[in-house]
Amino acid sequence: MSGNTENRNIENHNEKKAKGPSTSNFIKSIINNDIKAGKYGGRVHTRFPPEPNGYLHIGHAKSICLNFGIAAEYNGLCNLRFDDTNPVKEDVEYVDSIKEDVSWLGFDWQDRLFFASDYFDQLYEFAVELIKKGKAYVCDLAPDEVKEYRGTLTMPGKESPYRNRSVEENLDLFKQMRDGEFEDGLRVLRAKIDMSSPNMNMRDSTIYRIKHSSHHRTGDKWCIYPMYDFTHCLSDSIERITHSLCTLEFENHRLLYDWYLDQLDVYHPQQIEFARLNLSYTVLSKRKLLRLVRQGYVSGWDDPRMPTISGLRRRGYSPRAIRFFAELIGIAKKDSLVDLSMLEFSVREDLNKHAPRIMAVLNPLKVIIDNYPDGHEEELDAINNPEDPSAGTRKVPFSKVLYIERDDFMEQPPRKFFRLSPGREVRLRYAYFLTCQSVIKDDTTGKIIELHCTYDPETKGGSSPDGRKVKATLHWVSARHAVKSEVRIYDHLFTIENPNDTEDGKDFIDYLNHDSLKVLQECYFEPGIINAKIGSTYQFERLGYFCVDKESTDTHKVFNRTVTLRDSWAKHKKR
Repeated sequence: MSGNTENRNIENHNEKKAKGPSTSNFIKSIINNDIKAGKYGGRVHTRFPPEPNGYLHIGHAKSICLNFGIAAEYNGLCNLRFDDTNPVKEDVEYVDSIKEDVSWLGFDWQDRLFFASDYFDQLYEFAVELIKKGKAYVCDLAPDEVKEYRGTLTMPGKESPYRNRSVEENLDLFKQMRDGEFEDGLRVLRAKIDMSSPNMNMRDSTIYRIKHSSHHRTGDKWCIYPMYDFTHCLSDSIERITHSLCTLEFENHRLLYDWYLDQLDVYHPQQIEFARLNLSYTVLSKRKLLRLVRQGYVSGWDDPRMPTISGLRRRGYSPRAIRFFAELIGIAKKDSLVDLSMLEFSVREDLNKHAPRIMAVLNPLKVIIDNYPDGHEEELDAINNPEDPSAGTRKVPFSKVLYIERDDFMEQPPRKFFRLSPGREVRLRYAYFLTCQSVIKDDTTGKIIELHCTYDPETKGGSSPDGRKVKATLHWVSARHAVKSEVRIYDHLFTIENPNDTEDGKDFIDYLNHDSLKVLQECYFEPGIINAKIGSTYQFERLGYFCVDKESTDTHKVFNRTVTLRDSWAKHKKR
């Protein structure tokens, strides 16, 4: 998405906000018609059904907001259910992280926490019923043979030589599978559907496979486990879900889900597919995210560059911002690529209203005010948040020696540079007018090491009694009172807009942004920052929004840049 498209979307959203909240999308239209027709007795019951095999990311957040949001809007219910059918890849660590993420986003499943493993006994009986109806059989084909027999999109499959086993033989073999008498991969239970179906999912899909692995909840009770497709739709049925909201990747699975439900003659939820979130400069595939973690390209699942909810939380994104982003992008029927700047816009919108302001200098240059009294210091009033008058003010110490941003000074400035330079007067935020008189450089390197300036004591508070104007206002920190801290500057993890769609056979790893993290050690802050709590987010005036990292201590603060004040990346792309 181009920057212009992003701006149009934001403008359209702001226009909608002015007119009032919109309640229309195609899912709500379906639900409204169902309620009007009396379907499901007018109930609305949704679920968020993650697999506990990884950490949730921003794409899952969209689905969480949709499922819990729909339920709340219609005074319905929403379950949190873990579709835990693969013990090899699943872990209680993921279960705990998912529960934490859903709760952090602001949603409450109350007493409706379920696991597909809760239904393993019932699912087994469902499989037995399919066998008894002649709709399932035990197949001895090896995995590569199953793939070969399935055919292709242009060629029909061919039937397994074991497809016509008797019901009695299939029941006996399936019981032996359950009793652990066969090795992994030796046999599977398959649905008997149609090997010539144009839908590959209908070509005798696998229902159960053998896995001699301990499950995080059922232990070693089972050595056979149901496949996701079989489990997912029947779990929805058992929980009497009314509207099963799925991403478009499951559209071709709906026919198989309907087949299972129809053959077993059980309660039938309605599946509705919507477009999944694809975010620019980001990968959302669990497999790719796992590779980034395991191969050390990031520090972990909660690395602030990761699109995981835990990573976004550590970076300083708020639940409000993520929910606002989900509302902003809406629900669509077709996949598209959403520009990352839309997410960053949502974060700015939220933090601008709620984040307290402080002054921080990340690339310091010393300033000595020659005509300020030696040893004197004073406290100046500073506004905590101009968007929130109730946030009040704070006291900021001022003294003879200050730090300003090195970028705020140029010895030989170009014509449109209005900040500090020799002989030029600027305003110090909340303080005084300041004029640069001389520059001190290192004799060896020629680097500027300090500025000597004068101030006008009649301009306290940043205004002149004689009405003279200045064109720039600089932030600063008193050197005597400054707290030294570490700042981590994060940028996009990838250099191309869609790392999921690479060309010339390149791997997505080839497009990693090697400048996605810069660590600044010599940063100075107002003294009050020493009391900042982990997770607190601030606006560093003129610099951006920053969050206190979990690696901070009482005596040493570490800040992560959450987002810039403006979309600097979009400007970079236009150059």
